[in-house]
Amino acid sequence: MPENPDAIVYQLLGQEGFDRLTAAFYRRVATDDILRPMYPAGDLEPARLRLRDFLIFRFGGPPVYIAKRGHPRLRARHVPFTIDERARDRWVELMTTSLKEACIPAEAAAILTQFFANTATFLINRAPPDAGAGFAGNPLFPVVE
Repeated sequence: MPENPDAIVYQLLGQEGFDRLTAAFYRRVATDDILRPMYPAGDLEPARLRLRDFLIFRFGGPPVYIAKRGHPRLRARHVPFTIDERARDRWVELMTTSLKEACIPAEAAAILTQFFANTATFLINRAPPDAGAGFAGNPLFPVVE
C-alpha cells in the first residue's frame, strides 16, 4: 500500500492545477458574506498560497508547506475563527464550485471533494444556537460559547 494513496491527485494536477483551484476559490471568498470576514485585510493571497502549499503536500507533492509552517495543526490553526455548520457548508460550496471552474479531472475532484467535506466538518468549532450539550456538527470538539 502506498504511503499516500491520494498522491494521484498531485500527479494529475501538479502545482498549476492547485494554483487554478485555490485562485478560483479565493476569488469567491473575496466577495463572500460568511467567509470573507474571517480574513484580515491583505491576507487573501497569503491564505491562498498557504492553502495551495498545504494541498500540494497533503496530496503527494513537495513538502513546501511543512518546511514553511511545520505540522499542519489544522484544528489549532482554525480555533480563532467561528466555524459553524453554516461556514462549513459555504466553504464546501465555494470549493466545489471552484473544482468545476478549475477543470479539475473527475478522479482528482472526487478525492478532493470527499477530503474537503470531511475536513471542513472536522474543523467545526461552534455549535448551532439551538444545540444542546454536544452537537451533531462535530462532537469531538468542545463547544465554545
